[in-house]
Amino acid sequence: MKKENRLAKVKRRNQSIAFGLFQLISYSIVALLFIILAFIVIKGFSVISWEFITEMPKEGMTQGGIYPAIIGTLCLVLGSMLFAFPVGVLAAIYMNEYVKDGWGKKIIKQMTNNLAGVPSIVFGLFGMALFVNKLEFGDSLLAGSLTLGLLVLPVVIRTTEESLKAVDDTFRHASLALGASKWQTTSRVVLPIAFPNILTGLILSIGRVSGETAPILFTVAAYFLPKLPTSIFDQAMALPYHLYVISTSGTNIEASRAMAYGTALILIIIVLVSNLLANALRKYFGKKVKMN
Repeated sequence: MKKENRLAKVKRRNQSIAFGLFQLISYSIVALLFIILAFIVIKGFSVISWEFITEMPKEGMTQGGIYPAIIGTLCLVLGSMLFAFPVGVLAAIYMNEYVKDGWGKKIIKQMTNNLAGVPSIVFGLFGMALFVNKLEFGDSLLAGSLTLGLLVLPVVIRTTEESLKAVDDTFRHASLALGASKWQTTSRVVLPIAFPNILTGLILSIGRVSGETAPILFTVAAYFLPKLPTSIFDQAMALPYHLYVISTSGTNIEASRAMAYGTALILIIIVLVSNLLANALRKYFGKKVKMN
């Protein structure tokens, strides 16, 4: 009995140590995140003004605002999501609902997982070779959006597939038993239930697309372009590339240092607002599913 009590105490002690260590690591990560955010906010808040947000850049990007870069970033995010989200969702529906388990399905899944790990600069070079040169889109919003869409396509496919797998098969069987076709069951029963979780892929994709520099470096980004794009075949400034240039190779790095912190803060705000909107949509559709 004493031996069992001793073993139980040792287990509880080891468990407490392990949980304490995990808790310390978790709090350290959160604290590091807040330190980084606080540093950017402190450095960049003094630069933020209405003129900084709405004016064109001047004097080699050492003065003026970042309005073209903000608009360019929003256009790229919207364009890439218009391509990646429907294509990724439809591909995942086909893979999960229609393709039977076998070696072919395993190969496709493995290739999708491999694509998710490919460095972004490789997608940039591919986008330049295909969209910019081969299809002759040139350095344009269209080429940049398609390249970014390809970059996040594996994320959308995998998150959508996992969301569809989480739907209980009883819903499918009940729908089919009532005489519904396979497509009717998928589109009217399975997809609405899984849709709130599918939006998780959209949230992750928006966050990644907003901060990518390498893909747009070869396909759309302009160094200094104090005007707004008028069509999908125009070049555009973008916040990630703008931040990279004024921080590393601008005409006067020290003079534009404050603008760099302000640009970083604006980029964080855009990503935060986009994620909040996507989360609001997820909650809205989640409530609709529960009500139905």
